[in-house]
Amino acid sequence: MNPKTSEAIATDPETPETASQLPPELDVVNVTKCFGHFIAVENISLTLKPGTFHALLGENGAGKSTLVKCIMGFHAATHGQILIDKQAQEINSPRDACKYGIGMVYQHFTVVPAMTVAENLLLVRPDTPNLINWKEEYKKLQQFMDASPFKIDIDMPVSQLAAGQKQKLEILKQLYLKSRILILDEPTSVLTPQEADEVLGLLRQEVDAGRLSILMISHKFREIMAFTDEVTVLRKGKFAGHGLVKELTVADMAAMMLGEEREAKEVSKTQVDSSELILEVQNLHADKDNGFEAISNMNLTIKSGEIVGIAGVSGNGQRELVEVLAGQRARTGGEIKVNGEHYTATRKEMARHHVFSLPEEPLKNACVPNMSVAENLALRTFDRPPQAMGILLIFKAMREIATNLIQVFSIKTPSPEALIGTLSGGNVQRAVLARELSADKIRLLIVANPVFGLDFAAVEYIHNQLVVARNRGVAVLLVSEDLDEILKLSDRILVISDGKFVYEGTREEADIVTIGQRMAGH
Repeated sequence: MNPKTSEAIATDPETPETASQLPPELDVVNVTKCFGHFIAVENISLTLKPGTFHALLGENGAGKSTLVKCIMGFHAATHGQILIDKQAQEINSPRDACKYGIGMVYQHFTVVPAMTVAENLLLVRPDTPNLINWKEEYKKLQQFMDASPFKIDIDMPVSQLAAGQKQKLEILKQLYLKSRILILDEPTSVLTPQEADEVLGLLRQEVDAGRLSILMISHKFREIMAFTDEVTVLRKGKFAGHGLVKELTVADMAAMMLGEEREAKEVSKTQVDSSELILEVQNLHADKDNGFEAISNMNLTIKSGEIVGIAGVSGNGQRELVEVLAGQRARTGGEIKVNGEHYTATRKEMARHHVFSLPEEPLKNACVPNMSVAENLALRTFDRPPQAMGILLIFKAMREIATNLIQVFSIKTPSPEALIGTLSGGNVQRAVLARELSADKIRLLIVANPVFGLDFAAVEYIHNQLVVARNRGVAVLLVSEDLDEILKLSDRILVISDGKFVYEGTREEADIVTIGQRMAGH
């Protein structure tokens, strides 16, 4: 049964909502936003009908975030209008947007961990008095919570909430402000599949009841197909298509995003003799930056010609594990062996054992921002021929190698001499991947969220590169918060929760329900 459209809600005699009670209609009319000579979005129009769930789809850099920031008043549109119920309105700030019932839930949490749920809710109110009558406010807050789609203990400190509860609180903050148009920016990026379905399912009920309209930025086709009514697609800052979700396929939407019909290529794995043990982690312990334990008594093995995928919600020890293996974090206990030898992840050992890695946040962990693209591409090999002769660096050779890698990996940079810190996040990711994947011999490849920030064509390319490496006998450790990526690429799957592995199984045995439960700590 398809969700009711706004017209059905307004005319169905069995529906208690009337047209006047529906959220206002939001129209984006011919909006263009320029930053200097760069056109971020050009002549975009979009209609969010009252009581509907609308998806905004596009590759990274397509202009989605710029467009919604124009709606919210973060950016003033260079041209175009924002209409509320067919009336042009001037929205110069999020406070102005709030006046018209528009609220936004951001990709990253904005709650205050040291405060309770109740205090976080009061904090967002523009009219919170200097002297708070807590008895009266608690009564009102409890009444609000009782009538809300999400139930959270208002006395609970936010620091004790799970990721799914924090995301619910972010939405509740907007409902508390009486927002009737919600803009959601990748709302499920930190949630398990079950948590995502619960949150979007409850919001879908609010939309069906005519209490909310939702505009959601998402890259997840499954969620768009399951929960939304309409989709608008952007490509390179321009309108690329629109339609009713029930009349479109995933292939249709992907074609609009890419500008051409493109069949997703299935990665082709070959049978590999994976008897040789490459990585062995025994009883590993490591701490977080704050001194608390991040990894506890961890054991892990990877053989040649095997991709081992580690799934988990962000913040459960994945980053610390990758940093220990990459030599960026000291372990506090346990032992690591590579090729049967004791391994401490020094640069010399990594070169000798042919270990390569891509940690999270590559600009922070894998690059020197104030050095050029060419210099960063040479960080592995700058002291070896042909890029060095003795103590002399051969910059011409360095530039030639960089120019080739820039072309092969489609790194968008003004020149090899441009500072890597001036590149977009996706192109920094490409540059580091180019450096790590271009080695003549790789024994162990450690990658964390390797395609974050990359477009679909690049994702397909990188995924195939990982499988090609695996097919030629490389041991690959794949850490990803994208469960679809884990399921697509891995031969063996582990789930990490609270610094421990809580699930292990082959790809053929994988059960998404069980994996999701383990990711959530159940």
